[in-house]
Amino acid sequence: MKRRTAREKAFQILFQMDMNDIEPKEAMEHVLEGERGDDFLSELVIGVNKHRLAIDEKISQNLENWTIERLASVEKALLRIATYEMFYGADTPQGVAINEAVEIAHSYGDEKSGKFINGVLSKMLK
Repeated sequence: MKRRTAREKAFQILFQMDMNDIEPKEAMEHVLEGERGDDFLSELVIGVNKHRLAIDEKISQNLENWTIERLASVEKALLRIATYEMFYGADTPQGVAINEAVEIAHSYGDEKSGKFINGVLSKMLK
């Protein structure tokens, strides 16, 4: 599985978890529908879930005039994945994590999602 595909699947899984309050294993089974996942996908899902409180705190510290509770689930899931990759993932350059989140936002979010995500993640690097 390519890393972009794994990120998209991780986004879908985390989105499901957020919307339906389900465990990672159940969400992965639902999204993958019998398709085989890979180590990178598992790392993203398990890593975000494991570090979610710290990730959400880091995101919250970099929001202006927003709270994490008010964020749309699309933006929240993408910010969580990118933040995990930037600060907890072992081998993803920060710029790549930001770019990937922005690109996926263009597919799944509205016209402002990519710019919003880019702004929040870029602020984390300052």
